[in-house]
Amino acid sequence: MEKLNVYHGPIGKEEGERRLAKDGRDGCYLVRNSDSVPGVYCLCVLCHGFVYTYRLHKDDAGTWAAETTPGVQKRYFRQIKNLISTFQKPGQGIAMPLLYPVTAQRRAQTHTEAQTPSNSLSPTHSSPDSCLQQRLQHAAEGQKNRNKKEVRQAVG
Repeated sequence: MEKLNVYHGPIGKEEGERRLAKDGRDGCYLVRNSDSVPGVYCLCVLCHGFVYTYRLHKDDAGTWAAETTPGVQKRYFRQIKNLISTFQKPGQGIAMPLLYPVTAQRRAQTHTEAQTPSNSLSPTHSSPDSCLQQRLQHAAEGQKNRNKKEVRQAVG
């Protein structure tokens, strides 16, 4: 894993999200150690201001797999670089294709495009359309909360 240029080591969830937000481009990605499961890694990808995290693990046979959207058949790879190469294509069961590697050497230097919000969400599973679904759900929840507040103010 250490030879993989997008592997950032045991940086933690918040630092991983910070590095992706610093790059700011949809489809930027990195790999880090899992905070909660020893020996497991996380593939993190930025999509519309949200960081989606997928667990990567090596089985007893030495093959790599990623946890993806439920219903998407799990695929196994002899090398982690082959898994990443596959996930650079659309329709692989993750939020969006891996487009821009955030290398550990580069440490996510600021990209000239607009920065993403610092408050990101990290679901473990997602679907290809989940970026849009997540944003719509957030908007709907925000509207519900505003409506509750307006009702409380009108009644109170």
